[in-house]
Amino acid sequence: MDYSILRKRMVEEQLIPRGIQNKKLLDAFYKVERHRFVPEDLKETVYGDFPVPIGDGQTISQPYIVALMTKCLDLTGEEKVLEIGTGSGYQAAILAELAKEVCSIERFPGLAKRAEAILIELGYKNIKLKCADGTLGWEEEAPFDRIIITAAAPRLPLPMTEQLKEGGKIAVPLGEGFSQVLTLFQKKNNRLESTPVCGCVFVPLIGKYGYRE
Repeated sequence: MDYSILRKRMVEEQLIPRGIQNKKLLDAFYKVERHRFVPEDLKETVYGDFPVPIGDGQTISQPYIVALMTKCLDLTGEEKVLEIGTGSGYQAAILAELAKEVCSIERFPGLAKRAEAILIELGYKNIKLKCADGTLGWEEEAPFDRIIITAAAPRLPLPMTEQLKEGGKIAVPLGEGFSQVLTLFQKKNNRLESTPVCGCVFVPLIGKYGYRE
């Protein structure tokens, strides 16, 4: 299987026609080997226009959603990014191509260990991982220029508002079930302004400032 052809098709059929035009962002999707982040029996399906299960009830998000959330962060290459929900590690790899540093948190030990092994194998040196309750953020590494939450929260977790730099941005799905809205927050004058982006469906964000397990 020539996965480079599948990546090219993914970018040209799923991302560009939907308005993903930034060259650096597209280059990241051309480069990062999405099939490396899923179990062997799913490798041939992972470039499809849909999410794919990765275990523990979690998924690797649809390529377009990964691209859209990354686009919302408006990365220039100088940012320190906090990711809540490492999952497969694929989103972290995309972020690492576009930001200066990525700090990623995963609550499932098995997923965290697997993602870390893959990211190390692929040579990423600007990603830090830990297994913990992501709704608490990562106080020791704060403040962050950008925060991305890859699970649906009932509301923006309080620690995120405290750990975000002035002028920083947060991309997060808000809501539950099929009533979720991908929302972009920006911190201005120490207050958060929100902009709805689109409807979406993510697994729930579990933790102290999320949903109960």
